[in-house]
Amino acid sequence: MSSAGSIPETMAAIVLTGHGGLEKLVYREDFPVPKPAAGEVLVKVTATAKNNTDRKAREGLYPVKDKGDVASFQMGGEPTLTFPRIQGADIAGRVVAVGEGGDTGRIGERGLLDFNIYATKDRDLNLMPDYYGHGADGGYAKYVAVPADQFHTVENAELADAELAAMGMCSYQTAMHMLTSAQVSAGERVLVTGASGGVGTALIQLCRIMGAIPYALSQPDKFDALLKLGAEAVFDRSDMEGFSDKVREATGGEPIDAVMDLVGGEMTNHFIDTMIFDMKRRSTYPRLSIAGASGGNLSEIMWTRIYLYQVRIFGVSHGTRAEAEQLIEWIRGGELKPVLHAAFKLSDLHQAERYFVDRSKNFLGKIVIVPDSEWAEHGAPFALSDDA
Repeated sequence: MSSAGSIPETMAAIVLTGHGGLEKLVYREDFPVPKPAAGEVLVKVTATAKNNTDRKAREGLYPVKDKGDVASFQMGGEPTLTFPRIQGADIAGRVVAVGEGGDTGRIGERGLLDFNIYATKDRDLNLMPDYYGHGADGGYAKYVAVPADQFHTVENAELADAELAAMGMCSYQTAMHMLTSAQVSAGERVLVTGASGGVGTALIQLCRIMGAIPYALSQPDKFDALLKLGAEAVFDRSDMEGFSDKVREATGGEPIDAVMDLVGGEMTNHFIDTMIFDMKRRSTYPRLSIAGASGGNLSEIMWTRIYLYQVRIFGVSHGTRAEAEQLIEWIRGGELKPVLHAAFKLSDLHQAERYFVDRSKNFLGKIVIVPDSEWAEHGAPFALSDDA
């Protein structure tokens, strides 16, 4: 290992000790600092964005057979979440050391992690998604070792580290993969459900970059912010009566071309309705991309509605190397903007978890977790305001 200076033997970290409640997240100051292997860099973490997948993995909410299972990602056949584990996928920080044979010129670079643990070198396929913070230790710590080719340098001086973390790949890459899976193109109308979260706000921005027209579903207190972000119109998720009629009015009678669904549950049928109310006006198949189930993990749908209307359904988890690289280019070019709500100290992760689940009024975008030792510089300017 080559480094710019002395690297401590231990560090502060939040350690997940098992499936369960917040009591399973334990703050330690004596966790071993990882040593970067060949092909890796050691990153001093300055900010890590919070994602809902952290909570779901902790609580074991990824069943794929029995809805009552306590389970986690295991698309490769075996579960990769083992304990103790440091969570946190969307990591920003600075390279402080490189593994054997690594490029020492990278020491000091600031960057953002492509959060995926890829099973292959394929640039356009990711069939067994796993990620840092799940299958390997993540960013809720002072240091993390990650693949050198997945820690992308972002020098943009206008972006604070907390803002850079807020544009992390877990949300933006998932959002992009939803759009590319459904082959969304310029001019198409896209309904974004769960629009106020990290993936939802990313989808709105990405639609505009790609030339598509995003329509958002959220709560009334988020309407103004979502319109400012780029939504063409925003619908109230608490009032779904006559939903397709409201969409028809907003689109001038045109059906939605594709739905990016992060909600699921009983709302799925409403979302399908917005795409099929006038098939004569369509020129492409209706498309439903699914990457979340905040409204419920089970949806009852008549299969005749799917096959007679030829609805294409895409299950989306994570994304590809090529998509991550494109997103990094857009970040470097200033085309993507951070939607950062607030920062919390690492030692206050329990408080951040409760706040994240409660989703209080005016919560839009991301919250980030900052190591206590980095708080004054990278966290304090974005601390939660008293009225939030």
